[in-house]
Amino acid sequence: MLEKIFRLKENNTTAKTEIVAGLTTFMTMAYIIALNPNLLTNFEQGALWNGVFLATCIASAIGIFFMAFLANKPFAMAPGMGLNSFFAVVVANIVSITGLSYVESFQAALCIIFIEGILFLILSVLNVREKIVDAIPLGVRLGIAPAIGMMLMNIGLGSNVGIYSENGGPFYVMRDFFGALTPGLAKDNMGSGYATMVLTVVTMFIGLFVIIILAQKGVKAAVILGMLVASVIYWAGEAIFLGINPFASLASASFLPPFKDMAETTLFKLNFKGFAQIGWFTSITLIITFCIIDMFDTIGTLVGTASRAGMLDKDGKMPKMKEALISDAIGTVAGSVTGTSTVTTFVESASGVEAGGRTGLTALTTGIMFLACIFIAPIAGIIPAAATSAALIYVGVLMLTGLKNIDFSDICQSVPVALMLIAMPISGSIGHAIGLGLISYTVIKVFTGKAKDVSVLTYVLSVIFLIKFFLVA
Repeated sequence: MLEKIFRLKENNTTAKTEIVAGLTTFMTMAYIIALNPNLLTNFEQGALWNGVFLATCIASAIGIFFMAFLANKPFAMAPGMGLNSFFAVVVANIVSITGLSYVESFQAALCIIFIEGILFLILSVLNVREKIVDAIPLGVRLGIAPAIGMMLMNIGLGSNVGIYSENGGPFYVMRDFFGALTPGLAKDNMGSGYATMVLTVVTMFIGLFVIIILAQKGVKAAVILGMLVASVIYWAGEAIFLGINPFASLASASFLPPFKDMAETTLFKLNFKGFAQIGWFTSITLIITFCIIDMFDTIGTLVGTASRAGMLDKDGKMPKMKEALISDAIGTVAGSVTGTSTVTTFVESASGVEAGGRTGLTALTTGIMFLACIFIAPIAGIIPAAATSAALIYVGVLMLTGLKNIDFSDICQSVPVALMLIAMPISGSIGHAIGLGLISYTVIKVFTGKAKDVSVLTYVLSVIFLIKFFLVA
């Protein structure tokens, strides 16, 4: 049955490999299950938090299942980082503009996500989004995967471990830990989180080298095994050196899904009346902003990860791109009606691809794990950041190998790619980095007498990003 649905032999894979890959992807993105409701509710526990928690699990699973069966691709979805933070800012602004309560404003903001999802679904069915993918110049397209690799390394060495620090920031570990002249100076920079950071850094690198060694020995489950080793070491370190019981949260944890809270706060609670109070200009601006960021984040993740998996044809195009984009749009619509911000294809899918995932069975496995977390979220929550970071750094390094496909003697390729390599990890936005790449490509072509090489749609996209960067308030 699995062979018939997912065409495993045709894709040079096995059910065992796909399942391990799906579990790997899930473990690298499991942090979103607790982090998303934290961000969207300003870390306030209660009915809304419970509703967003369930929405995160359910909407992610719905989008992933469509990706598995409709597109047969190994990509996973969840509420996008960056987009969820922006959503929380929008909710706070709606509170100040309208005077509505936070919950009512939250429900009004969900209307923006709903409209965005419907627009994307229509654009995907009409092949507009696919044409936008084709409009991205080949050189820029080939540079997306290495840039995502830099972004993954930044997450692993920065924001993923920075949550333990008082400062955080891009490439935090390299900047303030290894960049410090002395351990004493590093301790001053990190404050009370220094001891935890030391344990995190040591564990992270142990996990990273375990993954590398196992991968070199041909072990298919190298990533997930490395994460498990890192987890065990981190838990032992917490107990021995920090005097912390790593499993203490499980003692009081509830394993019963809070469906009642979800029904009261987020499920089909689109507040169009509150949305109308924002004002038409602000509403349109917000919808366009969400659309631009989500569209290019999704496109970048799909193209970049597919490139690493060898799923692109000689023209740099991914088969069944339309179905993948439709699945992504369905995930966003599902998120809006269940109660979370934009659901988008996750860059952490690259970890599953690196573990051998090539079909929708990988995605299906990840989706099932998200549904299971409705009941076992407390267990998923104890996976340490150190373990996740080890996997992200390893995959990021591997994605950098895509640089060999770039013709660095061609300034029209080298400049956009170089800018994306810097912009993607620092800005935290795949879409913004692609926009910068498109603008630089277009400018260079125009002012070197090669304006005819640029397609009309590429010109349009470049102008849209210029407006987005410099004119949209």
